[in-house]
Amino acid sequence: MIEPHAPAPPRSPAPGSAPGGPDGPARLPVRTGTGRFLVLAGAFVCAACGLVYELELVALATYLMGDSVTQASVVLSVMVFAMGIGSLAAKRLRRLAAAGFGAVEATLALVGGCSAMALYALFAWTGDWGGMWADGSRCLLVAFSLAIGLLIGAEVPLLMELIQRIRRQDAGGAVADLFAADYVGALVGGLAFPFLLLPFLGQLTGALLTGAVNTVVGAALVLGLFRRDLTRRARRLLLIGNGLVLAVLASAAVLVDDFERAARQAMYGDDVRVALQTGVKEVVLAGGTDGRPLDIYFDGRLRVSGRDEPRFHEALVHPAMTGPHARVLILGGGDGLAVREVLRHSGVDRVDVVELDAEVVRLARTDPALSALNEHAFGDPRVRVTTADAFGWLRGATPAAYDVVVSDLPDPGITASTKLYSQEFYGLARRVLAPGGRLVVHAGPVTSGPRVFWTVEATVRAAGLRTAPYGTGPRRTGAGAGPDRTPAERVRAPRDWGFVLAARTDPRPRLDPDGPRPTVLTEASLAAGERAARRTRIADLPASTLVHPRY
Repeated sequence: MIEPHAPAPPRSPAPGSAPGGPDGPARLPVRTGTGRFLVLAGAFVCAACGLVYELELVALATYLMGDSVTQASVVLSVMVFAMGIGSLAAKRLRRLAAAGFGAVEATLALVGGCSAMALYALFAWTGDWGGMWADGSRCLLVAFSLAIGLLIGAEVPLLMELIQRIRRQDAGGAVADLFAADYVGALVGGLAFPFLLLPFLGQLTGALLTGAVNTVVGAALVLGLFRRDLTRRARRLLLIGNGLVLAVLASAAVLVDDFERAARQAMYGDDVRVALQTGVKEVVLAGGTDGRPLDIYFDGRLRVSGRDEPRFHEALVHPAMTGPHARVLILGGGDGLAVREVLRHSGVDRVDVVELDAEVVRLARTDPALSALNEHAFGDPRVRVTTADAFGWLRGATPAAYDVVVSDLPDPGITASTKLYSQEFYGLARRVLAPGGRLVVHAGPVTSGPRVFWTVEATVRAAGLRTAPYGTGPRRTGAGAGPDRTPAERVRAPRDWGFVLAARTDPRPRLDPDGPRPTVLTEASLAAGERAARRTRIADLPASTLVHPRY
């Protein structure tokens, strides 16, 4: 994370430095031992703030663009590279170590503290995240990673110079002391981000507060401990600069709620009714009143559109319900819409829903528009909800317990969902199927993502099941639900949905002749969807596993 830096040989005093210069012992207002402790404490806090900036960029990039592995790799690799460059560049500041460290910390606090708000604003008002590297938004992410990395890299050489000016010691001892403070600070920052800042303050306010702490500590260390090494002009400039940074961060913190509301309106339109962070994801409900369709967004991705949801949920549920269906397991489906379709079939004795996010289920029960859309499905006494990760829950489930298993989970292209589309996951799902039971999987779009779709199909087959892939569509809204976060109104091309029906014997996608009549799905459209899916087949794709994901 940081590069060791040996103490510099004696040099002539820097021009413009205060009497006593940077080469002799620092003239401290405290004892030497106290001064060393304060420098190490400053290194501890600055390291914690630096790691928070790194994690905040990774989290925000993942939230806005999906694919957490790629985003974490890009942000962290760019930052580490920039830290090396910053460490080298800091050599030129060592003769003015106190003033240089103060300037670096003020700049880092401003850039790091405002980075989340700037990236979120660019996404909200441009939606410019479509290409892999061509658009300005991803370039801005890399620019912030470079800038923050450069500034973090410059910290340690300057701190090394300051601590050596308090009391000269061998390079190994100075490096050990400083690195210990730095690494312990990084530990504290790394734990504070997910357990304190993110859940209690959110990404924007958490980054702004971190910047404020960074500003205060950096200014206090330089202006309090090393003020005699600074000229009057340098002290005045540092004081004014840090005051302006604090003013900018404080103003942004005051306006952050208004900013978030405006950003949500820019992304989702003017009819946002509910917006909350559940601890698992951000959930936004838009519309659903005054005749407007209800749209449900998870982490900015349109998960349910009131215009199109019957087309999706009927195709997901009804073909799998052809046959025995007394006991049904739904993995995901916390919105209650798949449950609604299951309950339309007679002969259903029990429906178990395994949903990771309890807040989504609560909204499905209590929100007037959503509960009306799912026809109050969770109020049916046959429905039982378990809050758990689907993978872990299946490992402890009773074998051969269900006639139908419905996998109503986010698209496989989203990194967090990859394990739920693995061969191991489908092996666990196969284990809970009763003889003659059927599994149906939402496998992403067929026409716009055939490789992902057929990888899901190959993975289900690798788990020991026979498959019948089919699709439905096109969607009327064209709203994206794939791995990239894209506001619905900015996606022009219509897209479809793909499904894989699986069983131990050859399954056939069809409607139960004795079952309810779907509002959209017909035998003809189901057969057409099966033919259309077969035309996109990509043969000989390897299965996706936990240790080798293919999506």
